[in-house]
Amino acid sequence: MLLQLYRKAYTGLTRPVWLLAVVMLINRSGTMVLPYLSLYMTQQLRFTVEQTGVVLAIYGSGALLGTFLGGKLTDRIGFYWIQAGSLLFGGCMLVALQFVTRFEGLCVLVFVFTTLGDSFRPANNAALAYYSTPDSRTRAYSLNRLAINLGWAVGGGLGGILAGINYHLLFWADGLTCIGAALYLLYALPRPARPTPAADHQTTEVASVRSPWRDGTFLLFIGCVVAYTTAFMQFFSLMPLYLKQRLGLPEAKIGLLNAFNGLLIVAVEMALVYWLEQRFQRRLGIAAAGILLTGLALLTLIQTQVPGVEWVSVFLFTAGEILAMPFLLTFAANRASDSNRGQYMGVYSMAWALAQVGSPFLGSQLTQRFGFTVLWLFMANLCVLAATGIALIRNRQ
Repeated sequence: MLLQLYRKAYTGLTRPVWLLAVVMLINRSGTMVLPYLSLYMTQQLRFTVEQTGVVLAIYGSGALLGTFLGGKLTDRIGFYWIQAGSLLFGGCMLVALQFVTRFEGLCVLVFVFTTLGDSFRPANNAALAYYSTPDSRTRAYSLNRLAINLGWAVGGGLGGILAGINYHLLFWADGLTCIGAALYLLYALPRPARPTPAADHQTTEVASVRSPWRDGTFLLFIGCVVAYTTAFMQFFSLMPLYLKQRLGLPEAKIGLLNAFNGLLIVAVEMALVYWLEQRFQRRLGIAAAGILLTGLALLTLIQTQVPGVEWVSVFLFTAGEILAMPFLLTFAANRASDSNRGQYMGVYSMAWALAQVGSPFLGSQLTQRFGFTVLWLFMANLCVLAATGIALIRNRQ
């Protein structure tokens, strides 16, 4: 029974969806610069903490611009060429980054790199929507997330080894895997036919409008996504610090918790998403439940006296991520048509980029002024707010 569930979860996906997952796996397996960028700047380049913070803020600003431009250009040029160009030129920028050691020059190059690199995200999401059917779209996004998590596991492990040898190896590995992913995409992925109104396979879930900025329901949805992702990002920004300072966990155990998160997603998400799709029609409610689980995961961190609380928190956090992420992405994709999906996915990606910039700043300010307990309470309330908004949108459908 269980084996049959897993088999069905992976059947029915088109060949291009699998090829896009391979592209993502190649790309993410080389993701080594970002996790070690702050260490590289402070230890190798001798930047101050303030200078490092400025570069990371510029990184986020470039991501915002890149996702916006990527969405617009996807509708004008097509997701095929935006993905290939983003990977190819982004890879070249990564290789070049290691040769720039002055603060001002690094700021400029990091901004250019993230603008180019993050234009990939809305194009990739639009491509997955194009190559999937309405019935398989959520599983297509889940397969892509599986590739991302596998790639992160490989890249994170190799990155630590390469950083111990020479930081410059990180830039070569990251850049060359980006270029390799671009070449594989150009070789393996079929070029899409130019979409026509007749081929515009819109779903009946919602009606599309010309611009996402004039779609009130979608903008409410994006506000909820920003609130949710602001809380979600705390698990990658301040939770490791909390585990180290408050719970006294060594780095090795923190890494084990991160690995547990990724492995659970790889093992469970595809089958669980398929099972849920067979039983629920109004699937935004599933996403709302996942967001609430994320809030609960944050609240459990307050219970520092409970043995193993960190494992409970990461389990709840992962369960919430599995329930929320694929169905949020599917709603955003289904809100659009083939002719404007790039813009919709661009705005969705911008919500993530905005949280990537704002979440660490907001979290650090709350922690510094009021402590970790207030931080977790505030972020849990953001999850409740986001889930309430998502539930309201669901009831409108």
